[in-house]
Amino acid sequence: MAVLKVTKLGNPILREVSKPVDLNLLSDPDGELQIFIDDMIDTMHEEGGVGLAAPQVGKSLRILVMECEDSERYPDRESISLEVIINPEITYFDEEKISGWESCLSLIDFSGYVPRSKRVIVEGYNRDGNPIKIDTDDFSAIVLQHEIDHLNGIVFIDRMPDLTKLSYQEEFKTFWMEEATAPTEP
Repeated sequence: MAVLKVTKLGNPILREVSKPVDLNLLSDPDGELQIFIDDMIDTMHEEGGVGLAAPQVGKSLRILVMECEDSERYPDRESISLEVIINPEITYFDEEKISGWESCLSLIDFSGYVPRSKRVIVEGYNRDGNPIKIDTDDFSAIVLQHEIDHLNGIVFIDRMPDLTKLSYQEEFKTFWMEEATAPTEP
């Protein structure tokens, strides 16, 4: 497996709507697409992320991976089992919102305070091409919304209603970390 280069804000691919994956390309377990998915997982782990979308590693494809097990960046967050989601679509957004601090491997130096739906339902396909439906809330719902935004050319700063709460990571740790321990209602 390989660790891929993470694209940074300013790369046009982060502002494109990603192309759907041809599910027939998933049928070869040793094929190029399966190797790419493994490389995405390795990259997410190496970079300390809890989610990664294909555009973040230079591919305009509707693929995301997510996992949160013993994360150094998110030590107080719930565990998320490894998920690979192909062609994900959010089919339900809860009206109830929660706001919290987000960061991103493509904007690694920044954190921002972002409102998200508390609960979402996501439908798509697993890496074998089988349909899946994920009904989740709280942290995993936030991660899914963040990563699916990447597939639609959106980054978390686009969702911030108050840019005065955009912070460099160093200042975030100094001035905002305590507030970040628990999401609050907007």
